[in-house]
Amino acid sequence: MAVEYDPALINKVFEVTDPVSVTREKIDKFCAAIGESNPLYTDDEAAKDGPYGGIVAPPSFAVMFRNGRHFFENVPRFGRRGFDAGKDVEFVAPIRPGDAITLSSHVKEIYEKTGRTGTMVFVVIRSTLKNQNNEVVAHIDHRFMNRP
Repeated sequence: MAVEYDPALINKVFEVTDPVSVTREKIDKFCAAIGESNPLYTDDEAAKDGPYGGIVAPPSFAVMFRNGRHFFENVPRFGRRGFDAGKDVEFVAPIRPGDAITLSSHVKEIYEKTGRTGTMVFVVIRSTLKNQNNEVVAHIDHRFMNRP
């Protein structure tokens, strides 16, 4: 059984967020929450002499940005059950205090697999994070599995 969907879904931008301000306080809280102690992310003096010339957010900070209240409000669904099946993140540029990050998301891919428990439909949503200068800072591919 091949999954049926409108091919116009692929590459269609369906959600764009308002800019979210990045503050030093948000970076500090994130680092504390995950136990990050690298001085490039936590120590002004050490970071000043580092490769970025100041504090930057740890790369994993990129996954903090979300579409909507419930992660994605407009993800195409195939069936009634499913779950978040993982993320792939490409870090392009550092996120800095003072940045305003906008997230734009589109359907990258829809595919079907058959596993031990039956048919699964995967929807891959690509989110592109840009700063206030329209520079890409990260791409995140979110995989969602659905049971038809």
